[in-house]
Amino acid sequence: MNVVIDTNVWISALISKDGASREIIKLALLEEIVPQIGTALFLEYEDVTKREKITALCALSLKEQEELLQAFLSTCKWNEIFYLWRPNLNDKDDDFLIELAVASNSRVIITENQKDLKSGELHFDFEVLTPKEFLQRK
Repeated sequence: MNVVIDTNVWISALISKDGASREIIKLALLEEIVPQIGTALFLEYEDVTKREKITALCALSLKEQEELLQAFLSTCKWNEIFYLWRPNLNDKDDDFLIELAVASNSRVIITENQKDLKSGELHFDFEVLTPKEFLQRK
């Protein structure tokens, strides 16, 4: 199943000791879901993972974090976005997630930020679920 995994799920998986976000990443590493990625999401993963606040909260060393990110990215399918329209979400910084979901024909965007992702003017045939909701439906 094609899914888009928001950066907040990735970060939660890194800094929490357990939980739904870690289970989502585990599903990707076990190739039970197919995370979709594009340039904007890739750059955001890299940027946020390297922030001092995040690295301080993570039990993994920087090298281990990089290795985990590389392992996760190896399960992702790359997508290029060629749209000239914008979903017009309340938080414009999240528009790329909608675009990626459409381009990759994803069935779900997994995020802790449902409110902003459901605020757009355009509506599509995918769900926006929290990690916990996704795991309950799986």
